[in-house]
Amino acid sequence: MFNPGMDAAREPASVPDTVLIPMRFVWPYGGRSVFLSGSFNRWSELLPMSPVEGCPTVFQIIWSIPPGYHQYKFCVDGEWRHDEHQPFISSEYGIVNTVLLATEPNFMHGINQGMPSGSNMDVDNEAFQRLVQISDGSLTEAAERISEADLQVSRHRVSVFLSTHTAYELLPESGKVVALDIDLPVKQAFHILYEQGISMAPLWDFSKARFVGVLSASDFILILRELGNHGSNLTEEELETHTISAWKEGKAYLNRQIDSHGKAFPRPLVYAGPNDNLKDVARKILHNEVATVPIIHSSSQDGSFPQLLHIASLSGILKCVCRYFRHCSSSLPILKLPICAIPVGTWVPKIGEPNRRPLAMLRPSASLSAALNLLVQAQVSSIPIVDDNDSLLDIYCRSDITALAKDKAYAHINLSEMTIHQALQLGQDSYSPYELRSQRCQMCLPSDTLHKVMERLANPGVRRLVIVEAGSKRVEGIVSLSDIFKFLLG
Repeated sequence: MFNPGMDAAREPASVPDTVLIPMRFVWPYGGRSVFLSGSFNRWSELLPMSPVEGCPTVFQIIWSIPPGYHQYKFCVDGEWRHDEHQPFISSEYGIVNTVLLATEPNFMHGINQGMPSGSNMDVDNEAFQRLVQISDGSLTEAAERISEADLQVSRHRVSVFLSTHTAYELLPESGKVVALDIDLPVKQAFHILYEQGISMAPLWDFSKARFVGVLSASDFILILRELGNHGSNLTEEELETHTISAWKEGKAYLNRQIDSHGKAFPRPLVYAGPNDNLKDVARKILHNEVATVPIIHSSSQDGSFPQLLHIASLSGILKCVCRYFRHCSSSLPILKLPICAIPVGTWVPKIGEPNRRPLAMLRPSASLSAALNLLVQAQVSSIPIVDDNDSLLDIYCRSDITALAKDKAYAHINLSEMTIHQALQLGQDSYSPYELRSQRCQMCLPSDTLHKVMERLANPGVRRLVIVEAGSKRVEGIVSLSDIFKFLLG
């Protein structure tokens, strides 16, 4: 029989609302299907995680949980796993990750006293302790900053490795290298780079019997900008017969590289030998602000009869670093830190940071002329292309200029009238949409560790990662190979 008095006595007079905090859980290591389960849902159900748009190997879920100490783990393709880069302990559910959510400063102390001793949740020493403080209704996540001692130890170990390994180790077992005769017409060289899928090639001078320079995508950007100037002496017809050597001499005049007799002297070739150590090779690339350096060997003392062995890049050097430290990452403390916690890359300025260098971005409707001018004037190698919400759509790189060689597009376009979207379409015909996204728009999250970023930048053809906000793909920054090496070498 229903008795309202008894029921009323059993229920409390008022139940305070439980504070729930939205928390983002991330599984950044791939899988076909990933689920989350933990103490916050009493392990009773699997919460499906969704792939992050643009980052198919990263899964995430936003789940509201109450303040307190929680345990959780992931079910990846039917196998229970935990994230070794986040705090974890052994429990009745096996090895689980842990998270501590606090609303008051003294809350952490009370929770910490009740935590099992010897766990991986030492608040003072654990770099990845996830402590969330709620203040004035806003949610912030405290990111551990790198210590000077860890930074110096890591830099020293990287420096020792690079100093004791040589450029010879970069040479593949088999491969090809492309060199251009300096007397080739610029137009022909343009088409060769496009057809070979490369953005630069060393230049060979038969009269001097040596390599004398490099022709790169930057040269074609400058050439097309000259063609677009009404006062230019170089016409489309002259492009058919204008040689690389003539262009290099003209470029030297443009850059005011003139000796005391008024004669132009082109920039000398930056190269390395197979016995040069990797640290010297990396520093040559950084100091000269080039993307690659040729590896050239000569058995003669005077350097005659040189052999072009390989084109070295920071990507190849970073691959050696990652391979060496992959199984001993604990010797590099900084590898476990998220990139948002270390001074690396270029980031979108935040409010109150007027002195930070702005991140160059353009809309797809901007003109190709604007993109080329920005590449030259801002001295960057790529520009994120974003929508009105600053969400990443594509990226325009220096090497994309070679796409204009297709069907001689350079001969009948107006740089000020062609949009970036139209220019990018020229290079898309030979790629499927998935290949275009996966190869061109390489992205990462601010929470990704330095180790993960380095592994991805070590892949062939990847020179930078656009840092985006999970889900919205809003551009937050960009990190390049040169950024990583400048940080590692100090």
